[in-house]
Amino acid sequence: MSEKKYSKDAEAARSYYNSKDADNFYYHVWGGEDLHLGIYISKDDDIFTASRRTVREMASFTSIDENTRIIDLGGGFGGSARYLAATYGCHVTVLNISETENERGRKMNREQGLDDLIDIVDGNFEEIPFIENAFDIVWSQDAILHSSNRKKVITEAVRVLRPEGDMIFTDPMQTGDCDEQELKPIYERINLSSLGSPEYYDKACRECGLEKVRYIDLHDHLVKHYSMVLEKTSEKEKELQRDVSEEYLSNMKKGLKYWVEGGEKGNLTWGVFHCRKPA
Repeated sequence: MSEKKYSKDAEAARSYYNSKDADNFYYHVWGGEDLHLGIYISKDDDIFTASRRTVREMASFTSIDENTRIIDLGGGFGGSARYLAATYGCHVTVLNISETENERGRKMNREQGLDDLIDIVDGNFEEIPFIENAFDIVWSQDAILHSSNRKKVITEAVRVLRPEGDMIFTDPMQTGDCDEQELKPIYERINLSSLGSPEYYDKACRECGLEKVRYIDLHDHLVKHYSMVLEKTSEKEKELQRDVSEEYLSNMKKGLKYWVEGGEKGNLTWGVFHCRKPA
């Protein structure tokens, strides 16, 4: 395992996603490729299909070809990187804090014949280990929430992004007028005192030098996604218990209910941000 030194919240995220319980839960429930929220079009969509639709939607925002250099911040198992590399022939670097997830990702890269197009790097997006202007696109899905210094993450993203490059990211967020008392159980689960909000990211991106291209509000899909994950967890619980502890599954089901309720009450939202670094 890595001997890198991380901040308290980064180390909490690393420890959680390195656990056998978390690794097996996300691999078996999310369809084996992604750990991210999905866009649901049909009532018959499964989690993998919806999650992959999010990746396709984000990729449609900009031009990508075999010369494009992308960094995926907090890329989990690397499913988005494999889709992008396989579809466009581009080179993708995944920067992810969980060594356990990264080993699984590297194995799938080899199995899918994409090892030459994807690099998976152990590390923290609060200190991106690359030079300035190294990438054409900074990409991130549902990961920045794990930092207590989200503006630093954006600052680092802007640093490694070339002029006229794009930052495209999603994050589960609290709404601007949320009831923070009702969100305390979620804060406790992610070991932080708050989430970002659309207003927060608008301001932070602007202050870090990015120009907003668009924001796509996908609130309803947050509720649908966590409801789907809760439903699948309950359906597969006996099967999951072979690889995931009962305590973890019990806590996960409670946590998923908090996310669903938070979305239904208007305290939580989700969406896609597309920003550009000026020339």
